[in-house]
Amino acid sequence: MTNAIGIISMQYRRPFAVEHFDQFARWKAAGYDFVELLVPDPGEMDCRLLRRALDDAGLFAIVTARVNKERSVTADEAEVRRRGSDYLLYCLEVANTLGATVVGGPLYGSPLVFAGVAPHPVSDDLRQRRIAWCVDALSTVGAAAGKAGLRLAIEPLNRYETDFVNTVRQGVELVQRIDQASVGLTLDTFHMNMEEDDLCDAIRIAGRHLTHFQANENHRGYLGTGHLHWTSVVRALEAADYRGAITLEPFRRRDDRIGVTFAQWRPPSQDEAAEYRASCAMIRTLIALNGSRQ
Repeated sequence: MTNAIGIISMQYRRPFAVEHFDQFARWKAAGYDFVELLVPDPGEMDCRLLRRALDDAGLFAIVTARVNKERSVTADEAEVRRRGSDYLLYCLEVANTLGATVVGGPLYGSPLVFAGVAPHPVSDDLRQRRIAWCVDALSTVGAAAGKAGLRLAIEPLNRYETDFVNTVRQGVELVQRIDQASVGLTLDTFHMNMEEDDLCDAIRIAGRHLTHFQANENHRGYLGTGHLHWTSVVRALEAADYRGAITLEPFRRRDDRIGVTFAQWRPPSQDEAAEYRASCAMIRTLIALNGSRQ
């Protein structure tokens, strides 16, 4: 089992900007192979400059779409759905500029709490129409991705962040409805820990559809600081014959005061180089040890 290991840019800064490019060298020194980047909106960043900075650091990129309620392929309004499709096509252009081969994230849209939308009931008629809209849009974008040599990786999110695809089984059903080789799944253990009966079984269910993997603790802290059993997760990835990239999304958990929300993103307050190295080394060691068992 040989997998590239990366880290997400918003672990350090959000939004990630030119003045943060020096972090690339630190992540490379900590043992990472790539950076997962949120797709910059038009005019937000010179992607050619970003590509050069990554190349100079010896890193490659994977990109994640930033859907919102104004650009969602499952929205009730046709104009919002059109903007959602156009945005995903734009994401392909950014990926191509950055040399990325995977565009991941909740590509179906339908964001909830973080977009200011509370979970709410959806009639079965509307649910079926949303599925049809989504399959139609992602089939079109998936065909464009295939022609460009890219892959889409649809990510199930927990019930508070979307009401459309929450579980791996739902993700597999959506991918099968789209039925294109260029469209697969991103699995994130943070969300899986909330929504799956068994993480390892869910990985096996994803099987050949697994395109990208995010290894995150149950509380989104640094790897090894939570309760997830990483040896079992790595063995399940091996059983699924997963050879793709693995992103770490570790966020700091140093403030346990009552009333301080864990959902609020916080920038680092100290040098986290030791934590970067330890998390990367941990997943690499588990992969190597699992390989030695074969």
